[in-house]
Amino acid sequence: MILKEQISFLEKNLSFWNELSNDEKNEIIQYSFITKYNKGAKIYGSNKDCLGLILIEEGRLRVFIDSEDGKEITLYRLLKYDTCILSASCMMKNINFEINIEAEVDTNVIVVPTKYFNQLRETNSGAKSFSFELVTARFSEVMWVFEQYVFGSAAKRLACFLSEQAFLQNSDVLVLTHEFIANDIGTAREVITRLLKHFANDNIVSLSRGSIKIEDRKALQKYCS
Repeated sequence: MILKEQISFLEKNLSFWNELSNDEKNEIIQYSFITKYNKGAKIYGSNKDCLGLILIEEGRLRVFIDSEDGKEITLYRLLKYDTCILSASCMMKNINFEINIEAEVDTNVIVVPTKYFNQLRETNSGAKSFSFELVTARFSEVMWVFEQYVFGSAAKRLACFLSEQAFLQNSDVLVLTHEFIANDIGTAREVITRLLKHFANDNIVSLSRGSIKIEDRKALQKYCS
């Protein structure tokens, strides 16, 4: 059962809350729970039970897929106040690919278990519309990512990644390994090293052991766009 502050959080971040009956609200309050994940913890993926609808109270999650050879593609990130429905993908019959969700920083999430959220979708039109809109929004993000892989260059993906990280970390100095970047954008470490040297030669970034400093944000964003 969640506490008063979590109830207030649900009221503000579930657009269909006011369309629920008192019994439906009480059921969500009774069976939802808050969970804390440490940085690096895997929240959802292979050998993990279907979790449910999750709302990020604090922190940041990364949603990604991986291949048999160990490569990863980041689909999107979830920040404070964001909601993830793919963690309840086992209740959506037409979603048959496996996703992974991990905490990039220490993260608190509120979980509405699949069983109870699924009941809401069946009986409440507001919850059903919310679910559809959320799936549509996430699918749009996923399609954007795959569009970059099919039509975009590795340089563009790297520029977008660095811009995003500067925003998330609120810093132009990024402590990131080439291996981490390669895994995130789904390419080889050698490609990242070569592209970063190219960016450095153009004075877009400067490189030092274990870190990357963005020197020219506008030039980086131009690559991204």
